[in-house]
Amino acid sequence: MADYKNVAPVEGFDWEAFENGSSTEVSLEAQEQAYAGSMNKVGDHDVVDGTVISMNKREVVVNIGFKSDGIIPTSEFRYNPELKVGDTVEVYIENQEDKKGQLILSHKKARAAKSWDRVNEALDNDEIIKGYVKCRTKGGMIVDVFGIEAFLPGSQIDVKPIRDYDIFVGKTMEFKVVKINQEFRNVVVSHKALIEAELEQQKQEIIGKLEKGQVLEGTVKNITSYGVFVDLGGIDGLIHITDLSWGRVSNPREVVELDQKINVVILDFDNEKKRIALGLKQLTAHPWDALNSELKVGDRVQGKVVVMADYGAFVEIAPGVEGLIHVSEMSWSQHLRSAQDFMKVGDDVEAVILTLDRDERKMSLGIKQLKDDPWETIENKYPIGSKHTAKVRNFTNFGVFVEIEEGVDGLIHISDLSWTKKVKHPNEFTKVGEIIDVCVLEIDKVNRRLSLGHKQLEENPWDVFETVFTQDSIHEGTIIELLDKGAVIQLEYGVEGFATPKHLVKEDGSQAKLNEKLQFKVIEFNKDSKRIILSHSRIFEDVQRAEARAEKKAATAARKAANATRKEEAPAIQNQAASTTLGDLDALAELKAKMQKGE
Repeated sequence: MADYKNVAPVEGFDWEAFENGSSTEVSLEAQEQAYAGSMNKVGDHDVVDGTVISMNKREVVVNIGFKSDGIIPTSEFRYNPELKVGDTVEVYIENQEDKKGQLILSHKKARAAKSWDRVNEALDNDEIIKGYVKCRTKGGMIVDVFGIEAFLPGSQIDVKPIRDYDIFVGKTMEFKVVKINQEFRNVVVSHKALIEAELEQQKQEIIGKLEKGQVLEGTVKNITSYGVFVDLGGIDGLIHITDLSWGRVSNPREVVELDQKINVVILDFDNEKKRIALGLKQLTAHPWDALNSELKVGDRVQGKVVVMADYGAFVEIAPGVEGLIHVSEMSWSQHLRSAQDFMKVGDDVEAVILTLDRDERKMSLGIKQLKDDPWETIENKYPIGSKHTAKVRNFTNFGVFVEIEEGVDGLIHISDLSWTKKVKHPNEFTKVGEIIDVCVLEIDKVNRRLSLGHKQLEENPWDVFETVFTQDSIHEGTIIELLDKGAVIQLEYGVEGFATPKHLVKEDGSQAKLNEKLQFKVIEFNKDSKRIILSHSRIFEDVQRAEARAEKKAATAARKAANATRKEEAPAIQNQAASTTLGDLDALAELKAKMQKGE
């Protein structure tokens, strides 16, 4: 309302005459003075208080005690939806009189003029203020507070997670100022802070009444990968994923959904940390207690694979009742393999119960037992001397491990791979995954392994080699490998021999080289050890020795002949000498000359 306390009556004015309809002349100047005295003294850009005298959806009319009222858009009061006629509001005078003679006011600018001071006061005094949620932004909302745009983080909207921010846009809410950056003039507000104190008191009251084993009704508030948060009416509890169901749960959403009302049991709680552990599955009997009492070891059961590990698979035969199929019970084979080679999560399988402990709630299963053990009748199916095909599984330095069928393994010793080739490592002869022909040599039923051979599929060529590579026979060969101790020589028929370095010296004194083709003499043949020792140098050395022996023999023969002649002539000389006299010296000299001539 306008303030008239400073207005004085015009001196000499006849009010009685005026009321009776008669007038007394009063100067126009006096009337204008009296009217002007009744108006507030205001100036452009002033901030003054005004009174709401009327309002509608579009406009609010405010009287500031001026000669005319001002009109302000209703949108400037949207932060205060409770505004009514008679309320006092701050207004900013933009213009006392525009071209139409209208008083121009602004409530928004009036708020902004003092907004920074008011925001700081609200923070200092922990004051509850009102604000208008203007729009969404990244991570929260923008709120109009005293004409300032403040930030409302999504985590500060409510104590429970907000899934739809849009429902708050356009609403007027109460807030507390929680942070101000004076340098950048940033303001952070919170609605959650208003209700946390009240909730804290509620939590204390609720926790004080909790008991283990107590069943309460709650509302699913949030679902995570590790469990479900339930609102118990002011305080939250957590149902861990393992306490949702007796069966395996990979995603809590398989069991509950948001905003669902459920009954839960109190498993544990912590007064200090305000943590409450809840259970859902505990409200129903354990599935093991309901398991068929007639189920026993040896029975066949159906189930679904729920968890896989390298060592085995867990199969659920009933909700909450699982059995383990160890990888060793998946196949009669003794190969080290992963359970993933046999099955995967989600597979429906049939298995045999191997062990059953109802007290410990444990069960072991097997699937290989669905088939006959091949080793029970191994002698009938794989008798000694029988020929088969096998798959190469892996190597060792001493042989090749093969599998004739699943569960039936065998070893081919490296010495049983080839009659002729010197195999240093099995990977020179075959490869993993290849199919190889084998012959059963021995059966080890206790250790479940066959002794196999590959070369035994063919006749022993060393019976023939014995007649070909006789000692001192000469053959053409190629040096295929040079070693410190000698060289490997490839001979005809694919057989290999060996020569030491001294037997690789050529006639000119040089050493034989790799890939060189030469003549070699067999100096040793051993059928049992399949060994042929060769020599190249022995060929020309033997010729030289033969020539030397021939020369020596001829010389020896000559000496023998000469000796024989001497023996024949010596007695005659001796006899004649015995009877010779000094007169026979001429005859003796002649005989000596003949003997010298004969030598």
